[in-house]
Amino acid sequence: MGFRKYAVTAAALAFGSSLSATNDEVTFGPAPDWVVESEPMAVPDDQAGLIFLRRNDLIVHLSDDGQHLYQGQLVRILRSQGLQVGNVGIVWNPAAGTPKIHELKVHRDGEVIDILSKAEFEILRREDQLETAVLDGMLTAVLRVPDLRVGDDLEFNFTVPSHDPTFKDRNFGVLMLNQAPPSGRLKLALNWTDGQQPKTALTEDLIPNASKGAHEITLKFDNAETLSPLKDAPPRYNWMRILQYSDFESWGEISRQFSPLFERASELAANSSVKTEAARIAKQHPTQLERAQAALKLVQQEVRYIYVGLNGGNLSPASAEETWERRYGDCKGKTALLLALLRELGIQAEAVLANNAGNDDGLDTRLPSPGMFDHVLVRASIGGKNFWLDGTLPEIVGAREAPFLPYRWVLPLSEKGEKLAAVGAPSLELPQEMGITEIDVRAGFNEPAKRKQTTVKRGVMGLAEYMQFSAIAPEQLHTALRDAYISGGYWYEVEDVEYRYDRKTMASILSVTGTGPVDWDDEGDGRFDLSLPGGGFSPPSRRQRPAGQHERIPFYSEPEYSCHVTTVLLPEDTDLENWGYNSTFDTMMFGRAYYRMIQKAEDRTIRMVRGSKVIDVEIDAERAKRDNERIADFDNSMAWIKYNPMREFEPWGNIKPVPATFEIDWTGPNVPCLPKDLIDID
Repeated sequence: MGFRKYAVTAAALAFGSSLSATNDEVTFGPAPDWVVESEPMAVPDDQAGLIFLRRNDLIVHLSDDGQHLYQGQLVRILRSQGLQVGNVGIVWNPAAGTPKIHELKVHRDGEVIDILSKAEFEILRREDQLETAVLDGMLTAVLRVPDLRVGDDLEFNFTVPSHDPTFKDRNFGVLMLNQAPPSGRLKLALNWTDGQQPKTALTEDLIPNASKGAHEITLKFDNAETLSPLKDAPPRYNWMRILQYSDFESWGEISRQFSPLFERASELAANSSVKTEAARIAKQHPTQLERAQAALKLVQQEVRYIYVGLNGGNLSPASAEETWERRYGDCKGKTALLLALLRELGIQAEAVLANNAGNDDGLDTRLPSPGMFDHVLVRASIGGKNFWLDGTLPEIVGAREAPFLPYRWVLPLSEKGEKLAAVGAPSLELPQEMGITEIDVRAGFNEPAKRKQTTVKRGVMGLAEYMQFSAIAPEQLHTALRDAYISGGYWYEVEDVEYRYDRKTMASILSVTGTGPVDWDDEGDGRFDLSLPGGGFSPPSRRQRPAGQHERIPFYSEPEYSCHVTTVLLPEDTDLENWGYNSTFDTMMFGRAYYRMIQKAEDRTIRMVRGSKVIDVEIDAERAKRDNERIADFDNSMAWIKYNPMREFEPWGNIKPVPATFEIDWTGPNVPCLPKDLIDID
């Protein structure tokens, strides 16, 4: 939400790959002396695909002048669709340096055509595109190679500075080969001058391709194999084909280096209008927590989000004063403003680096690098507890005792330097997705039913729905949803649509009331069956991996918790004893709880609850093997209720009470979706 990471990757094998640099024009000249190009690889006669990489060199050089990246490619175009590689481009940061183009040539039947003598690069400036919430100052040089043909070899070599302007004297980053690179010859290399050797770390899968010298590490590949991600493995095990490098000795050093940036950015002048806002908040709110909530709400509501990377702003925050004056900022600027407000309110707080992309599993095993983070937020100490405040989120997400996003590791910033801090696996106390359905068929089998359907979404899904629905006027939302539901074929009439966001449970709640058809199965002789919505489970997939993939690696499931509830008010002209239902169950497989309970109640209702929650996100191979053998016995039936006027059904199975949809607030904080949560409603 605010950081732009400098990561070098050989996955970007098209000429239009995004790279970093500075000045507002490209320059031209020979390749630097630290570049050693690979010998071109011959193209096989039967080569398939759109292009073939005769050579692709990606070299990072570390020196007293900072970090520079060379990319050189010689590409054979095999099919007409491959001519797209002729749309070449370089993207750079004007705060870091000047890009230099060495060669842009076409090789055709022994002839060498110098494209730079025939065409010029066009410089595109993107700073005015505020509608994309990005103000990064990046420049793009583009050129469309004229008269490019199938069978040509296109050569393009250039160098760009790739250091971050904030830490020009510190080197960090990654070289990465993606899992499915194009065919051909690839080289990744890291080299350095005296005194600039960084710490490095190779993933095990790169060791056979690596050669090390006194001033370099080189990785070479001819027709690199395609790697498959480790099936059902925790994310940290799919950290593949990566060379890390970093000058930072520890995470504490990064913490110390970043801390002054936010300390300076959060300083306020004596006559600052931010001080005035803090004084107003202090006057209106008596407690520290209320004041922190008000400060957070101010930053969320009054300062719109725009990424600001101008003039080295990729890692450096804009000042609190500047962010407040222009009323826009990214996570860095919003954090600086929030820190300034909290300081004025006498609340102890610190900036914390985090990873919003979900790439922090295993972060504690990697080299310390600022590039591992893409976000910053605030952690405040109030009443002996820590609260997390994120100025980039909508104001419905207030100060919380746990981060809204499921971080595994964060890095607090302080003058003395902090260690990487474990946040812990996310604990889903409430279902993240719910369907609550009430079907009133008291009028009879052949009559339309009164229906009420409520959906509940929490977490990121709920926040996204809130942002979508809250942008629409209530009457427009009512009309749009009414039309959508009726056109779906399950509703005859929509009488009411109600939408709200419950801050207490962080839930986006949509309720629709009306009438609609009931999909009875007419079995003849007065018998009817009905499948209850949301009542069935698909059987879990086997947890096994292809031969050669490590059995010692645990199997992983994303944290998930869902719940479906259905209540049917039975036809009045039927007897309760003639109603029955199929199976109930309560089991655990592959670390996930599966639960379904159905109850026939004396008030002439049949109630069902079906819950599923990942209890153990990681299980070992032995447990997976045991559960694989149980899959055949898994009950994947839908939840059926049955009416037979010639049969009396007795309650059976593991009977536990199920509250009806109208007996408790199923959208609230205490819902009996799983056995351990069941409440006594008698």
